[in-house]
Amino acid sequence: MKNKVALITGGGRGMGAATARELANRDYKIVLMSPSESCEILAHELGGVSVRGRTEKAKDIQAVFDLAMNTHGRIDAVVNHTGHPPKGDLLDIDDDKWSLGSDLMVLSVVRMARLVTPVMQSQGKGSIVNITTFASFEPSLAFPVSCVFRAGVGAFTKLYSDRYAATGIRMNALLPGYIDSLNHKPETAATIPMKRIGTVKEFAKAAAFLVSDDAGYITGQNICVDGGLTRHV
Repeated sequence: MKNKVALITGGGRGMGAATARELANRDYKIVLMSPSESCEILAHELGGVSVRGRTEKAKDIQAVFDLAMNTHGRIDAVVNHTGHPPKGDLLDIDDDKWSLGSDLMVLSVVRMARLVTPVMQSQGKGSIVNITTFASFEPSLAFPVSCVFRAGVGAFTKLYSDRYAATGIRMNALLPGYIDSLNHKPETAATIPMKRIGTVKEFAKAAAFLVSDDAGYITGQNICVDGGLTRHV
């Protein structure tokens, strides 16, 4: 079906923006949210709609959901892309930063799921993709808040799938490695089996596959897009 509707948070830049472009190229109507005007600029380019907001705020999640429903009356795909959480030495990170990490990465996904699940159930199908990190599987002290809460998103992804797969709704998580949405040190590429940094376009194609019917029998999975970086079996 043409003109499916895709809602993307953190959709103004980087992997979120690349995913929006890829889905627009596949005839999705695009609904974007990001904290800055970048989502507005991209939505105008893609013929979509947008609202400024932050994923850690429940009212902003509600606002982008309402925008999608008021504009299109349906939501076929959601891509949850959050910002970067606080960093610091493990026990020096204060409670407020841990709480922000929970709101930013876990509760944003839960809140979005509460809103879109009844819509997707009424439609008979839908797909949700949560963007996390390769460090969900192999935690790094460089990113303690991210590792803890993005691992939680991986668990929620599995639990949601257990609960709602039979209704036709799929939820998966994509775990990017080093992607060119950020400026990485030159020596980083040497640590990756492919010996290069991944591109946002490559990541976007993986996300577009997961929301599509081509991935119709894939749900509850945490899938790495990392050039072979992670070592777990």
